[in-house]
Amino acid sequence: MKAIFVVTAAMAFALSPLMTDGFAGFRPDQFPIPQVDPPVQPAGYAFAIWGVIYLWLIAGAIFGLLKRAEAADWDAMRWPLIASLVIGAAWIPVAQMSPFWATVLIWGMLVTALWALLSAGAADRIWMRTPIALYAGWLTAASCVALGLMLAGHGIINAQLAALAMIVLALVISLVVTMLRRDAPEYAGAVIWALIGVIVANLGTSNVAVLVLCAGGIAVLVVTALRVRPA
Repeated sequence: MKAIFVVTAAMAFALSPLMTDGFAGFRPDQFPIPQVDPPVQPAGYAFAIWGVIYLWLIAGAIFGLLKRAEAADWDAMRWPLIASLVIGAAWIPVAQMSPFWATVLIWGMLVTALWALLSAGAADRIWMRTPIALYAGWLTAASCVALGLMLAGHGIINAQLAALAMIVLALVISLVVTMLRRDAPEYAGAVIWALIGVIVANLGTSNVAVLVLCAGGIAVLVVTALRVRPA
């Protein structure tokens, strides 16, 4: 039944953009201090990774149902993955109404996705670890972006400081997870994709601090992923 629930949750998650008006980012006027071109947010093209994540999660879930329904190494990650995908299926309607609750939910998605990734077995890398790693990696970046927008949008800190702080937070989480899950470099790859998107978004602004931090973070993640990769 858990394998069936994973397939159902993955499909509901992937269909959620089609069942709503979609999500192209928080509107500037959703915050007390409008966030126009915030430095913490990746360029729009970077969000295309969701298409890959949706399809791979569904493919992996179907493989797990048909081929690994009773496998213990698959079973260990199913409940946290189900929880993350169910939250994700409801995320877009919430985000359209409330950035605050959307931020709370996306951090819930991240925690349960990381739980699933760290619980997944060592077999079936392509069908189990890779889609979860890509999903958790992008959520690591997206959660920090959402929190950065909340901090700047409510005047807790300015947009520049929020961007720098959240990039550092994303890098810290990413480095820890990369070292704990040595056999899932796709996780680091998704975070790197997001950091490249942040660089592209800031190229025209001469935001040297953000550009240097992102570039340095990418270098550190690449080196870490290569060094901890199992033989």
